[in-house]
This record gives sequence, structure tokens and C-alpha cells, in this order.
Amino acid sequence: MIIFPAIDIKDATCVRLSKGDINTAEQVAENPVETAKSFKQAGAEWIHVVDIDGAFCGKRVNSEIVAEIAKVSGLKVEVGGGIRTMQDIDFYIENGVSRVILGSVALSNQQLVVDAVNKYGDKIAIGIDAKNGKVAAEGWVKDSSVDYIDLAKQMEKVGVKCIIFTDIARDGMLTGPNTQQLTALNDEVSCDIIASGGVTNIDDIKQLRDSKLYGAICGRSIYKGTLNLKEAISVCNV
Repeated sequence: MIIFPAIDIKDATCVRLSKGDINTAEQVAENPVETAKSFKQAGAEWIHVVDIDGAFCGKRVNSEIVAEIAKVSGLKVEVGGGIRTMQDIDFYIENGVSRVILGSVALSNQQLVVDAVNKYGDKIAIGIDAKNGKVAAEGWVKDSSVDYIDLAKQMEKVGVKCIIFTDIARDGMLTGPNTQQLTALNDEVSCDIIASGGVTNIDDIKQLRDSKLYGAICGRSIYKGTLNLKEAISVCNV
């Protein structure tokens, strides 16, 4: 299982949110590029980056910082937040990003997903963020009646190979991942599933690993010191 240390960028600094609420933004590190380099030094191969400003305003805001991370960190970068057009996707791919995550547009503009997958294949992932099993969008402030597994199946049909699933209620709360929903999703689709939200300690990592998930995103747990990144990577390489 791949460990994805996370950097959420707001106002050009690293922050963490609680349950996706922008009003809870807490700065956890000053320089996103230097933070990415520290993750590389700890043994990470990938990094999960979210343009928080972009997610809430619906357009790229911190994309130049993301491009710099891709250029100098030595890490494979997956990025989400504010990606609404093919031009957004092109920018990131052309600037060295390894995987682009489409979130809200999976609900509002499925044709873009189809076009992006046709153009870039497995460089396109879908971020499915759910409240009580129903998909949320637009920086998690807009709810829908769409079931998270139903959306995953739709995405699988159009050729998506990777899905990042977040239980919003657990995101940034250090309460453990929603293994029940993650296991159900992993059983229902053939896509690679990356767990996001709630990872707290090494026991959570082992549980997700043993659930045969493709990856796990770790944010607040690393910054708060409840999870050692080197140890997490080590137990996943066994």
C-alpha cells in the first residue's frame, strides 16, 4: 500500500481543515515545497496535494506552487482542488504532476471526465467525498443525493482507474478511517482505492493495508505526530 503524505495549500501555506470546514483552517507548516522535500527525505514516493483556495472558489489558485513541488521535490504528485477544465488538467500534466484528481466535476460535468480519461488515461483520478454515504461537492459545501458507490461505478464505466474516497465526517479529526465504507467500495469496483480521512496512527495504516487498499492519505496525523511517516511507509513495504 502506498502512503500519501498530504499538503493542503491555503494562502500559499500548509494547512489542515476539520471536516472540510474552511473556517477551521490551521497552519501546520509554512512552506509547501520544503514540507514536500521533508516527506521525500522520510521515504515517501508520492504526495497528495490539495489547492484549498481553488476547491472553494472553483478555479486554480495555488497551481504554481504545486508545479514547483512537482519540479523540485523528487516526489510523484497527485493534485486536486479547483480543477474544472481541460486547460486546468493540461497545465498540471504539462508541469510534471503525475495524477490529476477530479472531484466536483464528476457530478456536474461527466463529459470532462470522459475526455480527460481518453486523453490521459490513468493520470486521471476521481475524488469522491461523502457525508453519510452521499457525495458532496464544491469544496464539500454542496450536498447531493448520489450514493458514493453508485458514482464510483459510473466512473469505473468511463475508464477511471483510481478513486480517492474521503469520509468528510472523519477528515482531519484523527478518529480513524471509515473502513466499512472503504471495504464496501473496494469490493464493488475494480478501481484502485485510496483512503482519505481519519488516519490517526500505525494501527490504522496496518488495518487499511490488510484491507488490500491501494493507498492511504495521511495529513494531520503526520503534522501532529500521532503517526511516524517513516514507520508507516515501512509497514506497507513488508
